[in-house]
Amino acid sequence: MSILVCGSLAYDTLLTFEDRFDQHILADQLHKISTTFRVPTMRREFGGCAGNIAYNLALLGERPLVMATVGEDFDPYREHLARLGVADRHIRTVPGQYTAQCFIISDSGGNQLMAFHPGAMEHATDNHLSEVESPVELAIVAPSGYLGCLQHCRELAEAGIPLVFDPGQELPLFSRTELRALVEMASYVTLNDYEAELMRERAGLTLDDMRRQVRALIITRGAQGAEIHVDDTLLHIPAVPLDGPALDPSGCGDAFRAGLLYGIRHGLDWHLTGRLANLLGAIKVVSRGAQNHVFDWAQLKERYQAAYNEAWPD
Repeated sequence: MSILVCGSLAYDTLLTFEDRFDQHILADQLHKISTTFRVPTMRREFGGCAGNIAYNLALLGERPLVMATVGEDFDPYREHLARLGVADRHIRTVPGQYTAQCFIISDSGGNQLMAFHPGAMEHATDNHLSEVESPVELAIVAPSGYLGCLQHCRELAEAGIPLVFDPGQELPLFSRTELRALVEMASYVTLNDYEAELMRERAGLTLDDMRRQVRALIITRGAQGAEIHVDDTLLHIPAVPLDGPALDPSGCGDAFRAGLLYGIRHGLDWHLTGRLANLLGAIKVVSRGAQNHVFDWAQLKERYQAAYNEAWPD
C-alpha cells in the first residue's frame, strides 16, 4: 500500500541581488519600468510541492508514488528521485514542454521578485487515478494546477481513498462553490494561517465549519507551531527550537505535510503526528533549498527528545 502524492514538480532558480531593489527602481516611473539587476550568485534547486513532499517521505523510509506532469528537461530531476527510491512511473513527460519553473530574485533586504512558468503542469489532467496500479491507502492533492487539482480530488473521493486537501497558493483560483466541494471531498484539510483566513473570506468556511466536515483540520502557524482540530478537540503543537539560523522557508510546509502523511498512514496519535511534522519543518528551514536537508530516524529521535522532553515511542 502506498501514499500517492499529486502535485507539482518544478525547478527553482534562485538569484541573489546584493543591493536593495528600491535603490534601483524609481517609484514614480513604475508605469514604464525597464531595469536590470546584476545577480552574481545563482542556484538551481529541485522543487515543486509533490517533489518536496516525496523527498521528505523518502527520508522517513516511505516509498511514495508521485503523480505529476513534466517537460522534456526533467531528466536530472528524474535521476534525483531515482536515487531516493521514488518511483517515476506516474510522472508523465509532455512533449514540447518545459518542466514548471520558478525564478526568484532576492535582494539584500529579503525582498523577492518571482516569475513562475507552469509549463507541463498545465497538463496535469492527463493523469488519472485509474492508471495507478499499486494500491493507494492515502493521498495528498497539493498545488498542481487548477483543473488538475479538481480532477484528482474528485477521482480520489469517488474511489473512497482518504484524501489530504492542500490548496496552498492555488486557493484563490477556486470559486466559493468549488472550495466547499473540495473540503467536502477531503478526509483532511491542511492550511497555513493566511490560507485559513482566505478560506473564510472566499468560501465562507470558518475553522469550525471545516473541522465538522473532515477527520482533522491542520493549521500551521509558523514560529507559533501548529494546531490540529480533530472531533471537538483543539490540539496546540508547539514549534521545535531551531538548531541554527533560519536560512530558507521554501519547502518547510511541504516537509510538515510529509510528517502528517507519515503519521496518518502509520496510525500515530495526533500529538505525535503534529510533533513529527513540526520537527521536519524545523530541520528544513535551517537548510537552503527545499531538498538539501538530510536526516535519519536516529537523528529524528534525538531531536524529538530534545524538543519535547520525551522519547519517541518505539
